[in-house]
Amino acid sequence: MFNFTNQTVLVTGASRGIGRAIAQPFAACGARVALHYHQNLPAAEETLASLDGRGHILVQADMQDAVGLPHMVTAVVEAFGRLDILVNNAGIFIEHPLAAVSYDEWQARWRAILDTNLVGVANLCYCAGQQMIQQGGGRIVNVSSRGAFRGEPLAPAYGASKAGLNAMSQSLAKYLAPYNIFVGVAAPGFVETEMAAEHLAGEQGEAIRQQSPLGRVATPAEVAYAVLFLASTGAEFMTGAILDINGASYLRT
Repeated sequence: MFNFTNQTVLVTGASRGIGRAIAQPFAACGARVALHYHQNLPAAEETLASLDGRGHILVQADMQDAVGLPHMVTAVVEAFGRLDILVNNAGIFIEHPLAAVSYDEWQARWRAILDTNLVGVANLCYCAGQQMIQQGGGRIVNVSSRGAFRGEPLAPAYGASKAGLNAMSQSLAKYLAPYNIFVGVAAPGFVETEMAAEHLAGEQGEAIRQQSPLGRVATPAEVAYAVLFLASTGAEFMTGAILDINGASYLRT
């Protein structure tokens, strides 16, 4: 169904979890993949070794580093000549319930989460968008969250960051469409990843699974399918769309 032959894809947060699950089918469908990682080089190398095809690369950057992100995009373009698809998957989740943290900790959590999940993504969209305008088009897919809609009482900065990500994505979809650049959003709920493992294995694990009438959470591959669909030829008229991948655990109109 998907054909990304000779297209270049940059996937952030690709060392494990959803990012790895996104990178693998892109490579299997012919893409040349740049795998972004922040600190976990061994996991990134493991992902790189798992990809079909040849010529894939690793790129390192801190999503909070406004200076480093342009250099990462430049490295991808220097390696492949262009950047066709950007998948913003990297993000952090840190609980900071209002009644349980100090004011200093509250501020620190908000800064770290917003700088990574929203400002960092915005900066990378800018850098990639500039390149895509020059080359005549491209795709951007941002990975959001169910928490943008239903709220995150224990991690309000996370929910706010993803709600902001949704709004930013739709604003960019309108602005970039005349440049032949299309922007989509994939919004999963709980996913079977290392990030969610503690929650799913704990006392609330079964309750979390039962939020969906399917009695389970998503697999990384199911999120990846939505991302590849949004990035695929034929999905252009869905620019600005936010696809829910939460197994009907949260329904909105």
